Amino acid sequence: MSTTTSAATDWPETIYALLKQYNVRQVALVPDAGHSRLIKRCIADNDMNVVTLTTEEEGVAMMLGGWLGGQRGVLLMQSSGVGNCINMLSLGALHRTPMPMLVTMRGDYGEFNPAQVPMGQATQTVLEAMGTLVNRADKAEDIGASVEATLKFAFNTYRPTATLIGQRIIGAKTFGKD
Repeated sequence: MSTTTSAATDWPETIYALLKQYNVRQVALVPDAGHSRLIKRCIADNDMNVVTLTTEEEGVAMMLGGWLGGQRGVLLMQSSGVGNCINMLSLGALHRTPMPMLVTMRGDYGEFNPAQVPMGQATQTVLEAMGTLVNRADKAEDIGASVEATLKFAFNTYRPTATLIGQRIIGAKTFGKD
């Protein structure tokens, strides 16, 4: 039996360790299967305040409020949720507030649902147009470096940042449509 961990399966643990290392205390999210292991890990941590949102733009407001209250936060969402945040995303840059986002992608590699494609293909462009620095991880072994760069940049330069986690990592959802 091997005790070696695999980046392909342990990337949620890598992200969780980075959130702890960077003293992230607020986690805002809309439930997402791509983030499910990370979400469970954060919920089990008594030092993290996990808030389930009704829509992703509420997470932008939570990140801004948390920062004003002296706590670091992160917003977890799916690429389709980025479309819900477009107007609110300007606030982080305008008010020089760190706002790291970890975005699981839909509408790219292996997608079956045509409704996910437009926003999935536009996610990076939309985020960048709103002043967000974007990193992308398409291999599990790149997640740690990408997420750490996102957290460092957000907290050191006081601006919105994002890591896009590609479908090659999380797996394309099929819902039996293989």
